[in-house]
Amino acid sequence: MKIIVPMAGRGSRLRPHTLTIPKPLIPVAGKAIIQRLVEDIVKVCGQEVDEIAFVIGDFGTEVEESLVKIAEGLRAKGTIYHQDEPLGTAHAILCAKESLEGNCVVAFADTLFKADFTLDNSKDGIIWVSQIDDPSAFGVVKLNEDNIITDFVEKPETFVSDLAIIGIYYFKDGNNLKNELQYLLDNDIKDKGEYQLTNALENMKNKGIKFSPGEVEEWLDCGNKNATVYTNERVLEHNGNIISATAVIENSEIIEPCFIGENAIIKNSTVGPHVAIGNNTSVENSVISKSIIQNETQIIDAKINNSMIGNKCFFDGKNTQQDVSIGDFSEVK
Repeated sequence: MKIIVPMAGRGSRLRPHTLTIPKPLIPVAGKAIIQRLVEDIVKVCGQEVDEIAFVIGDFGTEVEESLVKIAEGLRAKGTIYHQDEPLGTAHAILCAKESLEGNCVVAFADTLFKADFTLDNSKDGIIWVSQIDDPSAFGVVKLNEDNIITDFVEKPETFVSDLAIIGIYYFKDGNNLKNELQYLLDNDIKDKGEYQLTNALENMKNKGIKFSPGEVEEWLDCGNKNATVYTNERVLEHNGNIISATAVIENSEIIEPCFIGENAIIKNSTVGPHVAIGNNTSVENSVISKSIIQNETQIIDAKINNSMIGNKCFFDGKNTQQDVSIGDFSEVK
């Protein structure tokens, strides 16, 4: 089994947090989004994953090394491919064409999921979906009476279906997918100005490949600050309280569930619920709830909720209730 992870976008909706690192490396409950995603996929695959291929932009060698390390931590080979310009989902996947063979899972790196199943690799293909109220911003599917997908529609302007594609796909034969993606590019077939995966899926379906819908218990988005903070909340609810043995907590209350990283210092404060505090971060004389605070940051006299604060920041909250979004290397007094 191979996992292909297109993640070349910088995540403009999550700025300023993505100005210094790509969105999939933003931590949720103390662990990078991309690491959580591939770990969850490996759990449901039901077979050995021998390669995880990441399709990235120009993120630098440090990011590439961290991604390879994530793959190796799951006993898989880590491979790096580059997408130099944003030409659509089909183009992004095809950038990893050397890895598109045999059983493949394609997973876009801006989503997390909660599921309790083992992937059925006897099926031609599986497209994971979630029922949502407003599907207009997503690709959607239609089903027949045999629960087989009959139509793929990218961002429908009029209602087609409320089953939104969450960005995780299984293909029994990656070569079939590769051939259809290449056909789109060779013939310059675009939808809404980009090469779309849904067009390749439609062609595969018309050639007799049967796609089944996959269901997840919960679909969690990391597209913007509020969504990421909510995802952090839900992951903490699922995983429970995690407090590093090296954290120092003095005259403070930790309201579960929270993540407190290594060598964090919490003094005269109330933290939680649903707060993630990074490594070597200090919090003093503060009240913090439902927030993500990253590494090596100093927080004093803060009253924050629904907030994200990046790495190596200094934040003096002036004892005023606030909802803040502060990127790396920032100083707020």
